[in-house]
Amino acid sequence: MSARILIVEDEPDMARVLQYNLRQAGFTTAIAGDAATAIAEAAATTPDLVLLDWMLPDRPGTDVCRHLRQTPETATVPVIMVSARGEEIDRVVGFELGVDDYVTKPFSVRELLLRIQAILGRRQGPKGAPDTDIGPLRLDLAGYRVFIDGEEISLTDLETQLLSVLASERDRVVTREDLVRQVWGSDKGVTTAAVDSHVKRLRTKLGAAGSVLRTVRGVGYTLTATPRPRPR
Repeated sequence: MSARILIVEDEPDMARVLQYNLRQAGFTTAIAGDAATAIAEAAATTPDLVLLDWMLPDRPGTDVCRHLRQTPETATVPVIMVSARGEEIDRVVGFELGVDDYVTKPFSVRELLLRIQAILGRRQGPKGAPDTDIGPLRLDLAGYRVFIDGEEISLTDLETQLLSVLASERDRVVTREDLVRQVWGSDKGVTTAAVDSHVKRLRTKLGAAGSVLRTVRGVGYTLTATPRPRPR
């Protein structure tokens, strides 16, 4: 069954171009021209991915993203923000809200399709990958699921991918630049500040288990269950 993509775009010509190219690539699509319609459409039929414009006629796309992330049925649905706002602060705001990727207008449709395929490809997880236990965390990489003390937690695909990359380098420091390359697959348009935003959200979701995700100041992050050395 083909993945269903919700296109949230108030410019009819742009929406039709996206719909045509996505259908040519084998996806099923739905279009919403404003925030209210997007929220209703996502509630009626949970999409596999949302292409979300920032500037909508009734409410900003950031409100839609916030609603999706706060709603259990759509909390883990990947969101790509598509916006004419290309400043770094705009990207950081988007990533702090939980968008998985950020594409600025004008953009290459081919590049957008590659980003969509990369995000959806993560959801399959590596076949035959063993479970990984790190302190109270258990990563089911084949099923793309994360547990804390046996209880499954709700993470976005990108957050799960961040944990997966860090787990593959367990007890070693992974630089922010390496995380950009391994998680996003490209460094185009993705800053190290975006990595910090996602790690901050991820650590919050991990709660008390967030202590296994450590910051190495000025370098990057490491995932380890090794106790911190006590200060002398």
